[in-house]
Amino acid sequence: MASDEVSAPPSRTSVFARLKRGLFMTHTELIAKVGDAIRARFEPDPRALEALEEGLLSADVGPATAAELVAAVRDEAGRRDASEADVVGRVLKAEIARRLSVPGPPVPAGAPHVVFMVGVNGTGKTTTAAKLAARAVADGKSVVLAAADTFRAAAAEQLEIWADRLGTPLVKLKPGADPAAVVHDACAAAVARKADVLLVDTAGRLHTKHNLMEELGKMRRVAARVIPGAPHEVLLVLDAVTGMNGVSQAREFTKAAGVTGLVLTKMDGTARGGVILAIVRDFGLPVRYVGVGESADDLLDFDPSAFASALVDD
Repeated sequence: MASDEVSAPPSRTSVFARLKRGLFMTHTELIAKVGDAIRARFEPDPRALEALEEGLLSADVGPATAAELVAAVRDEAGRRDASEADVVGRVLKAEIARRLSVPGPPVPAGAPHVVFMVGVNGTGKTTTAAKLAARAVADGKSVVLAAADTFRAAAAEQLEIWADRLGTPLVKLKPGADPAAVVHDACAAAVARKADVLLVDTAGRLHTKHNLMEELGKMRRVAARVIPGAPHEVLLVLDAVTGMNGVSQAREFTKAAGVTGLVLTKMDGTARGGVILAIVRDFGLPVRYVGVGESADDLLDFDPSAFASALVDD
């Protein structure tokens, strides 16, 4: 097994370095628009404020969030000496960190701890499930993986490769089987094995397909019948490249699947990483992890202050 597949938790310094690298495109886009305001004296005049808002919109923070951040900068700059050089960066970092510090709903106790991964095709659900399994194994926990995406054979194959690497059991059925049946068997297997964690990879269903969203509800009900309180977490995996489309995805999946937290993937491949602010603002969901690369340790625990610094610091 490659050394980066299961490893000890990285240090805070290395985590920040990877986060900074992963946010390079979003950071660069933002700094290109507002860098002068961050680096030099900021006059809270309409043109400066428009440039600041344009820069924030280019990072896909959303119109409402952009307007609120600009208002915070304007108010702070108006209260202090306009020659203060760091007012914009300081206020943006503080406001972004505050807005992303969402506690989220309490995570119920349960053994096994059941986690559903939900989201549309191509967001990285299967890879994220595998990376979370690798983290749990590295922490000494026993894990069961469930390939409940029975509509895409490649998903089960990909998960099976990871299960073999990690030495964890994988529960799967033939392609086209009832996903709820996979969930039932996986929950039963996790209980029988006294596993610590069960990670369920669901189909990449489109949020516009009502019948498929209903199926998610069925899977949740089946899990709860086998393991009381399950699923204990439902993580919505969003591809940062989609930008503001992630807001509509979050809306539909939250209604259908009872989402408890967010995972934002592919941060290293887009300038739209600010969308995380729009989603958290609209739904009050905590960001649990961000993906900033391909290796297992590039799935980082979300740190609002580190994120804000990596986004804003020039």
